[in-house]
Amino acid sequence: MSALTSAPRRAGSPSSGIRRGEAAAGWLFTAPVLIILGVFLLVPVLMALWVSFSDWTGRGSPFSSNVGFVGLDNYAAVTTGGGLAERDFGTALRNNAWYVLLVVPLQTALSLFLAVLVNRAVLRGRGLFRTAFYFPSVTSSVAITVLWLFLFSASGAVNEVLSWLGINGPNWFSDPSGVVHNLLGAIGVTSGPAFLTGNTMLGVSWWDWLAGPSVAMSAFILMAVFTTSGTFMLLFIAGLQNIGGDVMEAAMMDGANGWQRFWRVTLPQLKPVLFTVLTLGLIGTWQVFDQIYTGTQGGPGKTTLTPAYLSYSSAFLSQQWGQGAAIAFVLFVIIVALTILQRFVLRDRPVSRRRLRQYELPAQKGAIR
Repeated sequence: MSALTSAPRRAGSPSSGIRRGEAAAGWLFTAPVLIILGVFLLVPVLMALWVSFSDWTGRGSPFSSNVGFVGLDNYAAVTTGGGLAERDFGTALRNNAWYVLLVVPLQTALSLFLAVLVNRAVLRGRGLFRTAFYFPSVTSSVAITVLWLFLFSASGAVNEVLSWLGINGPNWFSDPSGVVHNLLGAIGVTSGPAFLTGNTMLGVSWWDWLAGPSVAMSAFILMAVFTTSGTFMLLFIAGLQNIGGDVMEAAMMDGANGWQRFWRVTLPQLKPVLFTVLTLGLIGTWQVFDQIYTGTQGGPGKTTLTPAYLSYSSAFLSQQWGQGAAIAFVLFVIIVALTILQRFVLRDRPVSRRRLRQYELPAQKGAIR
């Protein structure tokens, strides 16, 4: 038995040398990517983090001796400063919060609907429909924004179509009024209660927080849903094609109708794809910048101002580099926190005892028989 038993491998055995060689080769092949990411991603992020804690004026190196450490002053200026910087940051957060709240559910629902529609085997020309739905996603966002400015102008095509229905369309990108306030005004409510108008958060009253997106921001919301649904449609199509046909056949044999098959069978198996779509949508909507820069630069009345554009304008236009970097990192913390929260909400939960008993009882009855 001792002759047949293999001796333990030593540290210097040929196999360990092969493993060391494989590890060295792996590091060698990944080194160029790691160097590029370190130089062009990690180093700039660390520099921006230092700028957010300093009084750098944008001239010279941020690591020079005349640049001082100011601690959390830049963060306090935009969160608790009580001045224009805090109010602008609060306004930007309010605008972006409504943007996220509307865009993410709408684009997710629309992309899932399109994926289910074009994934049906009975649909003719599925490739044509997939290309048509995906085409806006590959078009330049600047070009789409310019097109949107023409479509939603006072005399644009959108208002022209609305006039056919007897509706006098607004001057979309020049109207700062909130949609929720406009709806309340239509039923005679023109001012909020004292506890909403008298209390503020980040320099913005709660009544203004509940104003809803402005008419101008509503046009950007429609544009975001139009341009991003095609990309997420492809992700849902990939998930739908991984669902086995035998699962659907079993559900049909059990008497499930179309809606029950979708809600009870299809959607639960799309949970990983749904998490990916929601995460990408959440990150993308909190980082909206190029549409605002090309379209309105935060106007009218700062109702399309977003944290990303505010960070740019504070740093590059107002030369408040520390505040601009601080806004960027506050936005980073918000995105990470909401992503973690979303992962917690969509986590896999254990099956409840009540539901387990529904499966155990038929099995026990079968065993007794």
